[in-house]
Amino acid sequence: MKSSITPHKLSFLQLFQWARHPSDFLDDLTQRYGDIFAVQFPGDKPVLIISDPKGIEELLTAPLGTFSSAQGNEMFRPVMRDHSMLLLDGKPHQRQRKLTMPPFHGERMRLYGMRIYELTEQMMKSWQVGASVDLPVCMKEITLNALLDIVFGLTEGRYAEQLRQKLLALIGVVTSPLIALHLFLPALQKDWGVWSPWGRFRRLQREFDQLLYKEIAHRRASPEVERTDILSMLMAARDEVGEPMSNEELRDGLITLLTGGFDTTSTALVWTLYWIYQTPGVHQRLISEIDSVNDLLDMKAIAKLPYLSATCQEALRISPPIVLTFIRVAQAPFQIMGHELPVGSRIWGDIYSVHRRPDLYPDPDQFRPERFLERQYSPHEFLPFGGGDRLCIGYAFALYLMKLVIFTVLSRYELALKDSRPVRAIRRGPGLEPSRPVQIEIVGHHYRSSKVAVETRY
Repeated sequence: MKSSITPHKLSFLQLFQWARHPSDFLDDLTQRYGDIFAVQFPGDKPVLIISDPKGIEELLTAPLGTFSSAQGNEMFRPVMRDHSMLLLDGKPHQRQRKLTMPPFHGERMRLYGMRIYELTEQMMKSWQVGASVDLPVCMKEITLNALLDIVFGLTEGRYAEQLRQKLLALIGVVTSPLIALHLFLPALQKDWGVWSPWGRFRRLQREFDQLLYKEIAHRRASPEVERTDILSMLMAARDEVGEPMSNEELRDGLITLLTGGFDTTSTALVWTLYWIYQTPGVHQRLISEIDSVNDLLDMKAIAKLPYLSATCQEALRISPPIVLTFIRVAQAPFQIMGHELPVGSRIWGDIYSVHRRPDLYPDPDQFRPERFLERQYSPHEFLPFGGGDRLCIGYAFALYLMKLVIFTVLSRYELALKDSRPVRAIRRGPGLEPSRPVQIEIVGHHYRSSKVAVETRY
C-alpha cells in the first residue's frame, strides 16, 4: 500500500488475539494508532483500518466502481462460492441482489412474523418454572427453526432434520476461530485426513450441498406456486431478461443467507437478553412497554415499540454481529481522511471501534438503550450490518426476528441470569459471542399489569 501510513506487521500473539479476541485486538491498535492505521497479515497485502465516521462515510458513499468488494472478499470464496453476492461486483452483484430482495419486504414480513411468534412459543413449551436453560442453545433453536421454515418452508420431517443437523455442523465449523485462521492463511487450506479442520469443513460442505441440490431438483420437477418460502420465491424470480437463477446461484445465495444470518442473529439474541437482565432498569422499562400492547399478534405494532427497538439497537452496538465491514479494494486512486491511496489499496471499516467512540456514545461500555431514543445516528455512526451497496440484505429481517423473539419471551416469563458476573467477548465468525455459557433461570410466568387478556396457545 503506497500511502503515508506504514503498515504494522502483526506478531504471532497479535494473530492469535485477532483470531480469538478481535475486540481486544482492535482496542489495542486503535488506542495505539488512532482512527486510521494499516496492518500486515503474514503472506498478505496490507489493509487499512478506519474507525472515523467521516472516513467510513467516504468509503461507503464512494461512486460505484471505485472499489471492488468481491476482490476484498476473495478469502471467503471457499465457503460462499462463486455466485455469492459477497463475491460479485457491478451488474452481476446488482442482478443477484435485485432477485434476492423481494422476500424481505411487504406482506411477506408479516407472514414471517407470525411464524416467528409461533416457533418462539413452541420453543418455550419445554420451559419449567424453577429450572434454568442454556440461552445460546435456545436462541440457536429458534433462529434455526425460523430459517428452515422461512427459507425452505420446512420444520418437520426427515429431510428437515437432516438439513438442520448438517447446517448446524457446517456453521459450527465455518464460524470457528480455527477456520478463521485458515481463511486468512490459505496455505493452511489442506485436507490432512479425518482430524484435519479444513478436511472436515470440506466434507460437511459436500454433504450439505447434496441435500440442498436434491431439494432444488425436487422443486424444479414438482413446482408449487402457492409456496411462500424464500427458496421457492428465488426459484420463481426472473431477471430483466427473463432468466431464472441457476442451481449454483441458488445454492450460493442460500448458503450466504444461512451462514451469514443464522449465527449472527442467534448470537445477537443471546447478547440482547444478557444485557437486558444484566443492566438494572432495562427489564422493567421493557415490561412496561410490552404490557401496553393491546394485541399480542400485531407484529407491526410490536416491531415499532420504541424502547424494544432501542434495546435491540444498543445490543447490536455494544456487541456487533460483525466487527468489520468487508474489505474494499480500490479500483481507482482514492483519497480518504487526507490520505492518497493508489489502485489496489485495501480498506476495512472498523464497526466495533466506531460503536465504542466516546464522542458518539458517551460511556460506551455501558448498556444504555436510551441513547437511541435521545439521538438519531447516521448510517456511518451505527452500522451493525455494514453499509453502502453491501448492506446486509437480510438486516431488516434479522432485526424484526430479534424484536419478536424478545417480545414473546418477555411477555410470557420472568427470567434472571443464573450467573450475573460480566462476560468477555470472544470471536464467533465475523462477530462476538459471550466467553462462557449464559444460563437463564425461569423465575415465573409473567402476568401483564394491564387489563388486556393474554392470548395463549399452550
